[in-house]
Amino acid sequence: MSSHAAGQDDADPGAVRVRVPAKVNLALRVGPRGADGYHRLRTVFQALSLFDELEAVEAPDGVIDLTVTGEGADLVPTDGTDLAVRAAVLLRERYGSPELGAHLHLVKSIPVAAGLAGGSADAAGSLLACSVLWDLDTDPASLGALASELGADVPFALLGGTALGTGRGTQLMPLLTRGRYHWALAFADVGLSTAAVFAQFDRAGVVELPPLPEGLLQALASGDVPQVGRRLANDLQRTALSMRAELLATLRFGAGLDGVLGAVLSGSGPTCAFLCADARAAKVVADRLGQLPSVRAAEVAVGAAPGAQLLS
Repeated sequence: MSSHAAGQDDADPGAVRVRVPAKVNLALRVGPRGADGYHRLRTVFQALSLFDELEAVEAPDGVIDLTVTGEGADLVPTDGTDLAVRAAVLLRERYGSPELGAHLHLVKSIPVAAGLAGGSADAAGSLLACSVLWDLDTDPASLGALASELGADVPFALLGGTALGTGRGTQLMPLLTRGRYHWALAFADVGLSTAAVFAQFDRAGVVELPPLPEGLLQALASGDVPQVGRRLANDLQRTALSMRAELLATLRFGAGLDGVLGAVLSGSGPTCAFLCADARAAKVVADRLGQLPSVRAAEVAVGAAPGAQLLS
């Protein structure tokens, strides 16, 4: 399969193309690790208009493989261990038959190991694309159940919008939100391992799961974006900043810029997310952030974006 960007005019007519969003956690509350090895979470996800695209075409003899181009392509394993391939294999095991195969081509825009759930988004895209490619008898609930097995952020990548996540983050409740949320995202030079951040976090000995910031859900429902900005919170932030001191400088610099309503580390980091007053402010903030030596690149994005979507 060619490695050009999915969606060009010479794309395979039998291909299924899907677009999947990055996410930011408006609030991420983390409790102790449960007996199942997973931390109890209380989080508010928002999907962002920063998308990966995945194209699936039929492959013979049960072959499921992956090629990758775009942002951080060399960091995505293509040996079958990537979440997108694992998602296709799991889908086939549960709903398909062994001869079904797929060539997957991923065009990355979401940075790898950035706290933006790019790998989870790609898994969600693979579930949707392959279910259509193989014409399987699946519905959103069954895809959501498979997504929960693959990872804590995968079900949200299917759902999109803004949602409350509980349990491992896989029990989702869509949230009523008003307003548009303009973000400037600062990408760091080096990724941060989610497992390493959680391991360090555990050493502090957390004993209970904190509540969400008071007033956050009400501010979302009323579209009071400045109030949302004041209530951004991430229990992993202190840990991640202790592991990567330059992120603190990025957060402080960005938080002091005109038009910034709030600043937070996204997920387990290292992406720093800045909620801005409007599209123009987000552009100016991203331009300023992009000049910092600790920032590899900066982008603007808008929330809330849709979840995994088929492209015509």
